This record gives sequence, C-alpha cells and structure tokens, in this order.
Amino acid sequence: MTKRARIRYVNKTDRKNPHERISHVGGANPDGTPWKRSIDQAIRDIESNEWEFYVEENGRRVDVVWATHEGYKYIKTAADDIHPNNLLLLAECP
Repeated sequence: MTKRARIRYVNKTDRKNPHERISHVGGANPDGTPWKRSIDQAIRDIESNEWEFYVEENGRRVDVVWATHEGYKYIKTAADDIHPNNLLLLAECP
C-alpha cells in the first residue's frame, strides 16, 4: 500500500532555473518527528509507488508529481504548469 506524506517545507538552492531550485523536501510524521528527503529520493519514492506526496494550503490538497524538463527530473504540484511554483512558496526545511 502506498504511503502518503504532506510536504510542508523545502530547501532551495541558489540556482535560478526553477526546475533546479529545490534540493530537499520535508514534513512531519504523525508522531511529530520531522522527515526530510532529497529531491532524487522523493522522485524514486514516487516512481516506485512507495510514497505519494502532497501539499495543502487553506484546506486545498494538491498532489506532488515528478516531471522532466530538458532531461532533468524535478517535482512539482499537479496544479502547476511547467514551473514548480507551489513548492517554491513553502517555508525552508528546519
């Protein structure tokens, strides 16, 4: 069974390309302990159907998916067009 996790935080790089701006995502486990994944690991988790990730704002839940741009894999919300704007709005991972 696929597990679901809410992404609450991101770590950003200093790169200008929006497809390379996020290096890590994170959130909180049900017991309150933090979790954090590299983008590469999050993509592998999604591809293997082990994990599904989502973001939630103002009661609106949106799934996180992986995509490619010029051969580079990245994650974005299903609501985003080509740029991962919704994830870039999240706070920095602690």
